[in-house]
Amino acid sequence: MPTARIRITTRPLRESDWPSIERLFGEHGACGGCWCMAWRRPGRQWEQHKGASNKRAFKKLVTSGAADGVLAFAGGEPVGWLSIGPRADYRSLETKRSLATDWDEHTWSVTCFFIQRDWRGRGVAGKLLGEAVDLARKRGARRVEGYPVVPTAGFGKKMPGAFAWTGPDPLVVHRILRHLELPSEPPPIASARPPPQMAFEL
Repeated sequence: MPTARIRITTRPLRESDWPSIERLFGEHGACGGCWCMAWRRPGRQWEQHKGASNKRAFKKLVTSGAADGVLAFAGGEPVGWLSIGPRADYRSLETKRSLATDWDEHTWSVTCFFIQRDWRGRGVAGKLLGEAVDLARKRGARRVEGYPVVPTAGFGKKMPGAFAWTGPDPLVVHRILRHLELPSEPPPIASARPPPQMAFEL
């Protein structure tokens, strides 16, 4: 179990990080054999490749330096992952009409969070997001998009981790806005609608 004395550190993904990714994601590839490929492979293709095929594909991306992202560590152990990169890397976004934006080659997307179960609710996701925005800015992004889940119970309410993989709305909204030193008024509550996209200029 985590203790308050263990310091959480974050850093960008490295080509040598596959063992950490594999340890963090576990035998289920984070969730249902995804291996962080859900946004990279359009729906039917992703379904056909769940499990070992997705694992091989993501390993190739990581070890070749073709994947962007941020890892969190506690006591040397990986405890969290955030997927961020140029929007063009995530082909499935173009299949979602509700997520259509006027993006360009300078647009980056925050698409996925995975936090080790014992570390959820301990600020790991917020630290990952701060590091991710810094990474995007350093690599030339002028805009960062997020696709937060809006809890049906209302803005700021908790939801099961399995349904918050793109980021709960309070985290995505307030953390990015605070990081960019912009006003952080919450957006209108949305319910029974597709997750809204949110974009922030860098």
